[in-house]
Amino acid sequence: MQPRCLARRVGFLLTALALSLPLGATQAQTHDRALQDALQAARNKEWHKIDQSAIDGHILAGYVDYHRLRDQLPQVEPGRIHAFIQRHRDSPLAEWMRGQAISRYGDAGRYQSLLAVADGVPDGAERQCHYYTALLGPDPQQAASGGRDLWNVGHSQPTACDSLFNTLRAQGNIGEDEIWERQMLAWQAGETGLAGYLGRLLGSRWENGRAAMELLQRDFSAITRIPRCIGPECRGSSSLLAAAMHGFTRADTEAALEAWRTLEPGLVIDPDHREAIEHDLAFYSMVRDIRHHRGWVDEALPRLADDDLLELRIRGALAERDWEDVIHWMSQLSPDNRDDSRWQYWLARAREQLGQDAQAREAYARAAADRSFFGFAAADRLGQPYALNLERNGIDDQTRARVARWPVVERTEALLRIDEPGLAASEWYAAVSRADPQDARALADYAERRRWHAKLVQTTIAGRLWDALDWRFPEAYRDHFLHWGERTNVDPYLLMGIARRESAYNPEALSPAGARGLMQLMPGTASQLGQRLGVGDPGPYGVLDPELNIRLGSTYMREMLDRYSGNRLAAAAAYNAGPGRVDRWLRDAPQEFDLFVESIPFRETRNYVQAVLSYRVIFESLANGGNSEGVSMLSPMEKAVRYDRSLLASN
Repeated sequence: MQPRCLARRVGFLLTALALSLPLGATQAQTHDRALQDALQAARNKEWHKIDQSAIDGHILAGYVDYHRLRDQLPQVEPGRIHAFIQRHRDSPLAEWMRGQAISRYGDAGRYQSLLAVADGVPDGAERQCHYYTALLGPDPQQAASGGRDLWNVGHSQPTACDSLFNTLRAQGNIGEDEIWERQMLAWQAGETGLAGYLGRLLGSRWENGRAAMELLQRDFSAITRIPRCIGPECRGSSSLLAAAMHGFTRADTEAALEAWRTLEPGLVIDPDHREAIEHDLAFYSMVRDIRHHRGWVDEALPRLADDDLLELRIRGALAERDWEDVIHWMSQLSPDNRDDSRWQYWLARAREQLGQDAQAREAYARAAADRSFFGFAAADRLGQPYALNLERNGIDDQTRARVARWPVVERTEALLRIDEPGLAASEWYAAVSRADPQDARALADYAERRRWHAKLVQTTIAGRLWDALDWRFPEAYRDHFLHWGERTNVDPYLLMGIARRESAYNPEALSPAGARGLMQLMPGTASQLGQRLGVGDPGPYGVLDPELNIRLGSTYMREMLDRYSGNRLAAAAAYNAGPGRVDRWLRDAPQEFDLFVESIPFRETRNYVQAVLSYRVIFESLANGGNSEGVSMLSPMEKAVRYDRSLLASN
């Protein structure tokens, strides 16, 4: 629907509703309609259309004031900006205005005014460049430090940075060393235009660096033949080597490690560059399963002390069922990571396989205390109920009445009344981010009672209310899930888990890839499903309808279950990564369910499968009054079946 048509429709609905309301409610609707009209006029800079007397006293009048004051920038004095910020300090309007003032004052060169309204270093490269430009006079040391940080990136920066960079270059705070370093970062990032521009800024002393870079761009293996000393006093050698090895390792890991072994003895190189090179070599050697690199990788891992690399090594040991290696490399993890339920589960599995039953049970017990996929899997091993760690929250009527009068709640309600859901969400989440735990719970309770499912979930995340499961996993669209789960013969709690993971119950969720709605269906998939079901192509907006989205998502999940002999774990992986990939993973998979999960090469899909299956446990337990007795994450068959090509129904 076009915005103008939508506005007319909303206006008609507000008018129609007003006719059916008592006098007080009618006046409120008239006030809302006046504010809605004024806000639209303010966005269009049609100031003559705003009847100020009609919106005076409205809880949202500040939104109109925001547009009016912003339109007067940069001429308006900072005192008025400060007054606005103070007046709206409990609303996102305050920081929006501060950011606008920094940008407009910076563009106009009003640097004293900019510093008068700034509250420390602002967010965003454009505003940071204005801020440090403003500091060139009063605090040149901070300006130079901040400016060099903005300079030292491998991509172009906004034009607002040009003046700052030019001044710092003229002062000598950005010299040829910094230019060379940035050129290497740009080359490493594939920003060839920027790299070429930076190269033209360098003098003749960097000629051997230019020649070496040109040679390496044609042939990474030439890295062993270029001069060891690049640039004045060899100051360009380290960054050139790091940039070249970055590309070489990705292009040909085996040849890159051979070259590194040739270069490394006696090499003088910046420690950060050395670490980056060896990190890449270890990572790609493990990801590409280059077995004859194993000795070098195992020697490098303790030195690198990187948990992500150690995770890869442990997963490799699991794939090979090398249980002693699993225990050894797990001991190298950082303490916090090592104590995670995932690794305690695998420690238990390894000790169990090695016949160390008592130690295995201790590790299983530590894992089972956690509410997670591996925590639940550990509980299954011990034959005990799942630890939900459920927190119940009760908010009394007096507190509820007080919360309803909070300005942020009144603004959120008013914004929803005038069809401004985006602004309403900004108000709400800004309030939650500022709230203490008690107020966050009060806001979550309000969102639950208003059935704002998406806001409720996000409130628990922003408020870190991890154990408030009734709020984190609300009964949103429950009847639809139960109905279409029954119609398609799909576990409804699995469907709830998918929707909770996919969209956090936002029915209008849109992913960067184009997936839409509660269950994040791609338009092409939704069209095919709709036509097969006889409801037709729902189109990009029809698929956002919650019930239709659930119906289509349930149907697709049924197809995935049919493909994998009813196995929910494999079907959930296919829902996320696509059935073609899961087919390939099963052909190369180990046999047990837990090893299959760890063997999934995509971190996103590994995490997705674990989340969906643990979420379904939570949903079923909450439906059981918060009791996990009798709830099972996986069926006996799903735990016992071989996870290999035999799962494919076509076999």
